[in-house]
Amino acid sequence: MKPKITTIEPRKLVGMHMQMTLADDQTAALWQRFMRRRDEINNRANQLYVSMQIFTEVPDLSFSPDTPFEKWAAVEVTTYHDIPAGMASHTLQGGQYAVFIHRGPAAAYPKTAQFIFGVWLPSSGYQLDEREHFDLMEADYRPDNPNAEEEIWVPIKVI
Repeated sequence: MKPKITTIEPRKLVGMHMQMTLADDQTAALWQRFMRRRDEINNRANQLYVSMQIFTEVPDLSFSPDTPFEKWAAVEVTTYHDIPAGMASHTLQGGQYAVFIHRGPAAAYPKTAQFIFGVWLPSSGYQLDEREHFDLMEADYRPDNPNAEEEIWVPIKVI
């Protein structure tokens, strides 16, 4: 699994977020709340969904199931005009990313993440950058689909 290395400009996002840990994973509940209200968001830039993680510190070898992070369920927008009540905006920082494709159900995601952070990253010549981690999913994405695909965007910088 070889990533594409790419640089992006900042992106405007609107969605819902909450604090969680892997041990107390509330991702499904967050996405259920968001999906019920997604059509309230105006000015969508595309039909993709963004699952974003914001860490207060760069994850490293001390990352554990109890490490807290902010999780977002969001979409990209062209402007921050008319943000629905109960939702928030966030400007995704631009910069360099390694982009991987995860194929398979969401339950198999940890295996892909283990490869990215345990195999690829240590030998890549890059290190994690202190920016958002995010995944992009098509409008028809289903987490239980064995043929599902999502792009995993890992913020990187040269060592």
